[in-house]
Amino acid sequence: MEKKEPIIRKLLYFSSLPIFTLLLFFLHQQQPFSVYSGEQNLGNRRNGVVNEEVGLINLQLKLRRLVREKDLPEFEATGFIYDVDDFTEVCVISKPIIYDEQSLTVYVPSDDDSKVTKMKVKPYPRREDPSAMEQVTSVQVIRGNSSSIHPPACEITHDVPALLYSFAGFAENPFHAFNELIIPLFITSHHFESKVQFVLTDFRGKWYWKYTRVLKELTSFENIGIDPVKKVHCFPSAVVGLRYHNNLAVNSSDAPVGYTMQDVKRFLWNTYNVKVKTELNLKKPKVLLFARRASRTFLNENEMVHMMENELGFEVYKALPNETKKLDKFAPIVSSCEIMVGAHGAGLTNAVFLPTGAALIQIVPLGLNWASDHYFGEPAPGMGLKYIRYKVWRNETSLYEKYGPDNPIVSDAASIWAKGYAAVKQAYVDEQSFRINLPRFKETLLEALRLIKQADS
Repeated sequence: MEKKEPIIRKLLYFSSLPIFTLLLFFLHQQQPFSVYSGEQNLGNRRNGVVNEEVGLINLQLKLRRLVREKDLPEFEATGFIYDVDDFTEVCVISKPIIYDEQSLTVYVPSDDDSKVTKMKVKPYPRREDPSAMEQVTSVQVIRGNSSSIHPPACEITHDVPALLYSFAGFAENPFHAFNELIIPLFITSHHFESKVQFVLTDFRGKWYWKYTRVLKELTSFENIGIDPVKKVHCFPSAVVGLRYHNNLAVNSSDAPVGYTMQDVKRFLWNTYNVKVKTELNLKKPKVLLFARRASRTFLNENEMVHMMENELGFEVYKALPNETKKLDKFAPIVSSCEIMVGAHGAGLTNAVFLPTGAALIQIVPLGLNWASDHYFGEPAPGMGLKYIRYKVWRNETSLYEKYGPDNPIVSDAASIWAKGYAAVKQAYVDEQSFRINLPRFKETLLEALRLIKQADS
């Protein structure tokens, strides 16, 4: 026994090392990973530096997620990438930067003697549309040796990265608000876990106050760009512009990899306190009908509602235009429905609040096939929805009654599109209403019911 005792002691000693190491790791993990304190010299909701080295590593990893694989070598070598595609342009900067609010200039100082480079970035993801982008003010990004670029002195120093983006473009339209700001903001900032400072350019108060609830869920700090007094801010890193994947869509294989449109929907449900419907009501489905009043109205709306309620036994909720403006009240209504019905228009963007497996029936106006499919039809499956395209026949549209069957507006939509969007808008967006064929529409509703039953089984 005396000879074996030292061996046993050694075994006990070495077997305890992994346990001790794990215990140290566990205790270390209990400390906050972030060094972030928001504004150092003004005071904020977070104060104090816990572990600067761990925090900086964590920040680098989060910034790296926004970089496409093809750009990673350059980003890791220089701490800077400028990525541009058909829809958006994005700068990801892992170095300390200085931002001058007054001149909308981002200074990226470096210690090397490389030449000064300047670029202008429009931080709004609709590059393919000149009419949108002409409203967006450029942010200038200047890189180079500090003695060459002459950055101004910091007035406010932050411990979190900056995210610069514009409120201009078409952002006050509900579709564009979600498509070009809310969804891209989620994609670009959600993985920072609220430890990111939003810097707003082209500030629009109407948009800001309508969607401030979303902004507060994505950042823990007051937004920069609202105060008329402009300051010079310093940040440990920055992102200029928003990641954008497609219309009302998230591509899980694009940077940042892993997100899906279902993640966006869950985020929006939580933001607006939506009770998620786990089971669809297949015995008495609830139909949300968008009752438009200006254009693309249903001329036989009452007959449509009567058929749905009395012939099919559905419950119908008619959503009036003013209701859709108050998302805190309207989102829970949408989430309570199994079927959404509406003519092509921004109101259909509320489909993001429909429960998974629900059906979206889009009434496709004459002349708007491409827009209807592109903006709502194609994104619907990614939102977990069953999509049905109800294309109006020529004799269902008011244009047929007004112009007759031989007018190019009715018989040759391509010739109207050739004249440009102004002509299309006047003919098909602003002047068109519908008298829906009830027997045909009834079959469409029954098809929707079949599809949601399949999804629920």
